[in-house]
Amino acid sequence: MDELRAIRAAQVRLYLRRTPLIKRKARLCELVRRSACPRLLYAQHVEGAGKEFFNEICRCDLEGIVAKRKMGVYREDRSDWIKVKNKTYSQAEGRHELLMRRGRSG
Repeated sequence: MDELRAIRAAQVRLYLRRTPLIKRKARLCELVRRSACPRLLYAQHVEGAGKEFFNEICRCDLEGIVAKRKMGVYREDRSDWIKVKNKTYSQAEGRHELLMRRGRSG
């Protein structure tokens, strides 16, 4: 029985890797909702108005945004996303060093 579960889990992983991002997100949203776990939060996606959205991210002093193709499939060989950083993000300076110190002590 455990073998069958392992095979089924592998099939689901393969299926999800070939499924477009928008469909994977819908499945994730449903799983988070059904879990009823107060510690889980599903992050909504934003379509269109990218410049306006980025300007709002900067105004709120957030780090940036990640842009992905909604019909993109999971790729192991390369990233299919772009990280757009807020150049004026107030917590960026010294952050790398802080994370490196935490990593060594934890």
